[in-house]
Amino acid sequence: MLNIGLLGYGFAGATFHAPLIGHSGRTAVSAIASSQAEAAAQAWPEARIVADLDALLADGALDCIVIATPNDTHFEFARRTLAAGKHVVVDKPVTLSAEEARILARTAADGKLLLAPFHNRRWDGDFRTVQALVASGRLGQITHFESHFDRFRPAVRQRWRENALNGGGLLYDLGPHLVDQALTLFGAPQSVNATIGTYREQAKAEDYVHLQLGYADKQVVLHASALSALEAPRFTIHGRRGSYLKTGLDSQEDQLKAGLRPGQPGWAQNPPGLIREVEGELDLRGELATLDGAYVEFYRALAASIQDGVPFPVTADAAVSVAEILELARQSAMEGRRLPYAATGW
Repeated sequence: MLNIGLLGYGFAGATFHAPLIGHSGRTAVSAIASSQAEAAAQAWPEARIVADLDALLADGALDCIVIATPNDTHFEFARRTLAAGKHVVVDKPVTLSAEEARILARTAADGKLLLAPFHNRRWDGDFRTVQALVASGRLGQITHFESHFDRFRPAVRQRWRENALNGGGLLYDLGPHLVDQALTLFGAPQSVNATIGTYREQAKAEDYVHLQLGYADKQVVLHASALSALEAPRFTIHGRRGSYLKTGLDSQEDQLKAGLRPGQPGWAQNPPGLIREVEGELDLRGELATLDGAYVEFYRALAASIQDGVPFPVTADAAVSVAEILELARQSAMEGRRLPYAATGW
């Protein structure tokens, strides 16, 4: 088993990381550092409960540290973890600036260590389905791709995720997932155009994000809102030979919050989407089954990478590219114009 130390036992640590680590079959929650020590100890009695990151770094039995703390702490905690010679998983966003992401990528490479961005939504069932559909060519050349992550949360909650000073707000909360999925499907865009707004009463961080990624042969729209009482389709794809629509969010987050765990009956199952394929006189309409979600594969892949040398599917390059595009989106929104994008690497 890959022994993992978890830094942070708030929403991300308790809801996502600990259950997935504990149920992957290849990883173990060996130690937890959190101010919520009592809750962590009750949920994971087999884990050592320690005071802070220093205690995790001093533990020679730990192979990897997972950073599941507020966004504005990610860079420093990840930098210290890599400097101590340990592999690191960092919850999204890996950093709040592109330059910080480049520093972490270089540090990991120099130390022959793994910097693993927690882009778990590559394993959403609907996105896995979209990825397979795009690769199949059934819709022909894709001309329009739209991805929405909408919720209805009109009341502002008192938590760091809704405080701009801590890197809160939808651009850095849901933006990394939306951008990473788009880059996984289509590679780097040529331009970025963004509108970012704060519309809820007493909101301190943005609750509306609308990004347009420009490609030579398609337009990609990424959207997140906290004021969508009637949600738009999660995915809308139009191509030269057909279209695909999928409504509803992947089930895994709600199931994890409800206490369901990977492998239990009904885990990660999702309803079908709708597809229409048109070619000549052929006109087919119907449902397209949605693949099951598979968040637990993130940690199985982590163990395979660290222990077996298998390339990890989410690279440090992904952290840098996502940070660059989010940074450019912020600039685009402030200046009110479309900006060119060229990946700089690290």
